[in-house]
Amino acid sequence: MSHEQSTDHGRAFRHCPCCGGPLESRLLKAGDPVRLVCAACGHVHYLDPKVAVGTIIRRPGDEGIVLVRRAIEPGYGLWVFPGGYVDRGEAVTDAAIREAREECGIDIRLDALVNVYSYTGRVPVIIVYAATWLGGTLTIDEESLDARIVTPETVPWDALAFRSTREALGDYYAGRTHPSALAPRQPLPEGW
Repeated sequence: MSHEQSTDHGRAFRHCPCCGGPLESRLLKAGDPVRLVCAACGHVHYLDPKVAVGTIIRRPGDEGIVLVRRAIEPGYGLWVFPGGYVDRGEAVTDAAIREAREECGIDIRLDALVNVYSYTGRVPVIIVYAATWLGGTLTIDEESLDARIVTPETVPWDALAFRSTREALGDYYAGRTHPSALAPRQPLPEGW
């Protein structure tokens, strides 16, 4: 699953993406966070959260779900459900389906929104869906050491990679999902 990293941007960005001038931290408005502002051109460099998706994939006919063991940091060797970052311009639902196919070779149908997870001081916003396994063969990619089906009794709770993984699985097993979140919506008027 995704990084749950700190929002310390002072070391990550030093130069303005518009003019190359030096960025400095400034409080622009009371109550807002400190922003990076170019000392040369005044451009405000907003640091937005990174959106990630995950899918808790149920195998039809039983209570088994798919977990993968990470082969990358953070969380090397720990367990997560399939997921990853959403690409710019990609629908989050499309990203969830794509990540399941890439990470473990499974075609899925999204059934419900489990929840959206975000944490103070952390960059990602994690959107987790409940899904059903439609086809494909359980495999791993270069980001995984192993993939397996687990039951509620065999989830490795002490070896889960992220807080969001633990909380989403808890919500899923407690039946806290939102099927209406995937219901078709009426198109918006042009220009929206």
